[in-house]
Amino acid sequence: MTAEAAPPPQPYRWSLSSFGGGRPDQLGTLAAPQDQSPPSDLVLSELTGVTAKVLARSDGADLCFLGRSLDSMYDLLTGALEHSPWDGRLLRLPVSCMADTDWSPAAVRRFREHLASVGLEPYALARRKHPVALVDVVCEGRSYGTLHGRLADWIEESREPWAVIRRKLRYVAVTPRTRTSPNTWRWQQDPGNAWVRTLPAHHVSDVSLDGRVWRYLADHQPKVNQSFPHGNWFDEESTLTPRHHEVARALAEARYFTEAGRSTRLREELIRLMAREPGFAGREQRRIALALRTRSTSRTGSGARPRSGTRARYKTGNR
Repeated sequence: MTAEAAPPPQPYRWSLSSFGGGRPDQLGTLAAPQDQSPPSDLVLSELTGVTAKVLARSDGADLCFLGRSLDSMYDLLTGALEHSPWDGRLLRLPVSCMADTDWSPAAVRRFREHLASVGLEPYALARRKHPVALVDVVCEGRSYGTLHGRLADWIEESREPWAVIRRKLRYVAVTPRTRTSPNTWRWQQDPGNAWVRTLPAHHVSDVSLDGRVWRYLADHQPKVNQSFPHGNWFDEESTLTPRHHEVARALAEARYFTEAGRSTRLREELIRLMAREPGFAGREQRRIALALRTRSTSRTGSGARPRSGTRARYKTGNR
């Protein structure tokens, strides 16, 4: 895929903020189901904390969200960084790549088109201004392993310099929180994830999230888009406006987190939590804090905190 080529077809997703210079879509009553309650305070609090850690530990890299599990983090950040110098540095790669078998040559080419659409083409990676950090929930690391393996094959074929690219590539894994112990098993220890050791040590990092919230985001939260595995990459219906039965609930939550990100209180909390990270004194982290602090609210209203979710019942089952 060349720089002039059109991006491949991807699932349609409404724009909920002006991040990137666009205008938010008018959703009307679509995102207002009568029985919808806001997410619990636990979800918002935990998501805010893990978002701050992702920002701090990515060392100023562009963030590319893989799949759908962390759509809420993406929505929160597009609200928090709306009209800021960070416009354009939050990316989505909405493909599912857990299975790494039975890919046809056409599917491999299409996957490369998806990678290129977010600047992960080997030629672009070797020459990009900012590093890029892939962000996703991780249990065993299969999605990251598939992506990295396919990308490594492409880099080898293209003969782009791996010594340069390895310094531009990062992976941030949001994992369920467990007790800290020398005997705790981590996904990087799996023999199938030996690729991790081909990157600088600090370029693969874990950020822990409350297990209940992790399971909610990864397994139970209603999503705007259906999963997009390689078998659907040539299916025209996958790219149409979503019409499944949970769209309204999913859009309501997406809008909730976008509005939460716009609030002054939440942005100040992100900065406070980032400052607790060991590497916060770095130049790139301070630039992110400045972008959060100086974000314009002139075109988005007062930035008041969204409706509290104190009375909402926390659910971990399908809704």
